[in-house]
Amino acid sequence: MKKKKIIIILLLVFAMLCGAGSTGLRYFHYDVKMQPEKFTESAEKIKNPNRGFYYIYRFQIGENPEDYTKELADEMEEDTETTLSMAEINLQGYRTGSLSDAALSNIRNLFLAMKETDRKWIVRFLYDWDGQNQKKEPDNIEVIIGHMEQLGSILKENKDCIFTMQGLFIGNWGEMHGTKFADTASMKKLAAKLAESTDSSTYLAVRTPVQWRQITGLLDPAKAKSGLSKRLGLFNDGMLADKSDCGTYGEKSKKKAGKNAAWTRKEELAFQNKLCLNVPNGGEVITDNPYNDIEAAISDMKTMHVTYINEDYDPAVIEKWAASTVHTSDCFDGMDGKNYIERHLGYRLLLSNVKMSHNFGKDTVKVSLSFRNEGFAPLYRSCNGTVIIKDETGNTIMKKKLNADFTKLEGGSKSGQTLTASFTFSLRKREESTYSMYFSMTDQQDGTPIILANNEKMTENGYRIGTVTIGK
Repeated sequence: MKKKKIIIILLLVFAMLCGAGSTGLRYFHYDVKMQPEKFTESAEKIKNPNRGFYYIYRFQIGENPEDYTKELADEMEEDTETTLSMAEINLQGYRTGSLSDAALSNIRNLFLAMKETDRKWIVRFLYDWDGQNQKKEPDNIEVIIGHMEQLGSILKENKDCIFTMQGLFIGNWGEMHGTKFADTASMKKLAAKLAESTDSSTYLAVRTPVQWRQITGLLDPAKAKSGLSKRLGLFNDGMLADKSDCGTYGEKSKKKAGKNAAWTRKEELAFQNKLCLNVPNGGEVITDNPYNDIEAAISDMKTMHVTYINEDYDPAVIEKWAASTVHTSDCFDGMDGKNYIERHLGYRLLLSNVKMSHNFGKDTVKVSLSFRNEGFAPLYRSCNGTVIIKDETGNTIMKKKLNADFTKLEGGSKSGQTLTASFTFSLRKREESTYSMYFSMTDQQDGTPIILANNEKMTENGYRIGTVTIGK
């Protein structure tokens, strides 16, 4: 008899819970239909920030006021497809002393003009454009140190428009060779001053891996935990030029060379593969030769994690790529080499899978999103992934940041690596309706949208990832 009463009470409670639906509120939903969207990879060109081909713009700093806004507008009129540009800023007129107030004013106005453009900048200060640096750079290192100090406030004020700074102001074409300041002590002094003169979020770059090791004192880039070593990357204007990349690589093994000489090509590529998971790498390809034939170029660019390449130089190599064809097992099969490389420079994120599951006991839907990076390099700047859920009337009923670190997707040889992030949608007290879910990504620094490499297009709400329908 007692057991019978308990059963009756349970049935009454169950009936009351079911009856709660008559008020328009439901504590449990039985009829829940989930429809995740299916995503496929696209071979289309994507215009995303901080990656891709770039062009160089050169500025000779002098005493006369310059209208850099007009100058850049005129010079960049046809440069509409890139998101990175390079500014080479020549200080040769001040090799014997400090930058004048007029020079600093011009440089400040130049950065203001750069900031008004729709792209980020690779910045290189130098004293030579002719390969005659010994005649043009300052004779005293303290002059260069002084220039860095004078430029500090300008560089920090304009940190948001700088992607990376190449070099230490020294060398032929600013490339850190052909200079009297190539010794370790001088490079360490210049690198420390440039780090001090720039914001901690600004990437710096030196020409070769051995210079990186000499400056940081580290053999293993995985030990770069903080300070200068954590934001010091590479640039290579002799990329794929020959076996040594114009002296970038040597003949000695890592064991014999230590940190003061270049290692073999194989070992230096392995070094870059590790270092450039955290800091960007890019530059110029030169001299048509087997090392920059399309298959070899793609292989090494994956290993080096190349983010940006000069589209103008070397034309012989760029044209060779354009005339070649890639053979792959994916959507890029049959594409010409130049377009293939352009699409894979830097990061190329795609949404690879969406899964949904209903937890009846908790009355929730769990949505899992899986991502891949098909590019040569990671996404170095943090991004925000946002989920929006709307009801049938278009009202936003939920908006939340997805807990995911997209910079962990390495790209390169690990393009098959998957990052999965999930969120939960509570159905408690939800009306019977169809709820549409969307996902979008933006650059954390300036809010620029990040476009995914999917055939499915982004709407004003983001990428539609699926629907959840609650029935009666």
